[in-house]
Amino acid sequence: MVISYFPGRGTVFEEAYYDGEAKGKAAGKAEGVLRVLEVRGLAVSDDARTRVSDCTDLDRLDGWLDRAGTVQRAEELFEGMPDEPQDEQDS
Repeated sequence: MVISYFPGRGTVFEEAYYDGEAKGKAAGKAEGVLRVLEVRGLAVSDDARTRVSDCTDLDRLDGWLDRAGTVQRAEELFEGMPDEPQDEQDS
């Protein structure tokens, strides 16, 4: 039996659904940041591309998207912004 209504029930299916939805939103925003830089003719290093593509923080991606329209170099996206949190494994 498959239940399609799950909001607020905390099921594994619900958690997986919302996790996938959040990852999809982050991937779309990252794609948008990189697209704006590309359309503006700015070179994007592999490191900058990876940093943007790997980011899952929607607020950070929104900030980068806002800045993508005004920076002169892709690396300026990251200047003056706090670093991404380290993975717990890296600590």
